Amino acid sequence: MAQGSPVAQAHGQAQPADAWEHVRSVVSRSGSSFTWGMRILPRERREAMYAIYAFCREVDDVADEPASRDWKLAQLADWRLEIDRLYAGRPGRPTTRALVLPVRDYGLPKEEFLAIIDGMEMDARAGMIAPSWSDFELYCRRVAGAVGMLSIRVFGATEPVAPEIAVTLGEALQFTNILRDIDEDAADGRLYLPSNLLEQAGIETRDPKEVLAHPALAKVCVPLSMMARQRFERSQRLIAGCNRRRLKPCILMMEVYERLLHRLEHRGWAPPREPVKVPRLEKLWIAFRYGLF
Repeated sequence: MAQGSPVAQAHGQAQPADAWEHVRSVVSRSGSSFTWGMRILPRERREAMYAIYAFCREVDDVADEPASRDWKLAQLADWRLEIDRLYAGRPGRPTTRALVLPVRDYGLPKEEFLAIIDGMEMDARAGMIAPSWSDFELYCRRVAGAVGMLSIRVFGATEPVAPEIAVTLGEALQFTNILRDIDEDAADGRLYLPSNLLEQAGIETRDPKEVLAHPALAKVCVPLSMMARQRFERSQRLIAGCNRRRLKPCILMMEVYERLLHRLEHRGWAPPREPVKVPRLEKLWIAFRYGLF
């Protein structure tokens, strides 16, 4: 970032106390597995990741609101303007004020924050019902790859493969989330399973609940779970050639989500599908293994 930019001039400022308290409360309320990997980080990097997470949580909440499309798009447009204000040195919201120092310290790209908003707009505009493969890839790049691209900078990974790790692992996590949440999403009228996989399985309906009750559903979910596993494996190979100490949060998250994917595969895809999660005790063991305690 240019040293003359308003954000760059934030050098030496302290993290605003009220802004930090706000993002910490957003994180603590979430209960997300995402936060496990962040606890390993030194305080400044951890606070940066919490601010990024709070931003993601808040724009995602807009897309999930049971409100009109026009209202959601207006709220997301306001967030887009707020990112402009952040990079102009005039943030107004607690979350963007908490992002001032992370943007300056880690050179966080503006376009990745905007990409996340773009992904939320895809949700708000179309409802994401059986997207084409190209739209599915674009959505995952925006809502997961962009988060990875911001996170990898905070972690301090500088290797040439770092951006590929960010996007590849982001896709693996997102594919797993989609498979975990198929019933919850269907209840909200959403179906993130790609249309080409539905066609290959011989599923003609695009009604989310009918798709999830279809006897050929496994022919959609199994290929997607295999794609997620391939991306986990690719991420592992890329990380092996990097400074693993800096990428401990990635490694921890990867292990938690691989275990989640394994549980989903073991449970199967036929109804009734019991919710699947990695138990807290198991997460604690993984965190201990990677130096959280």
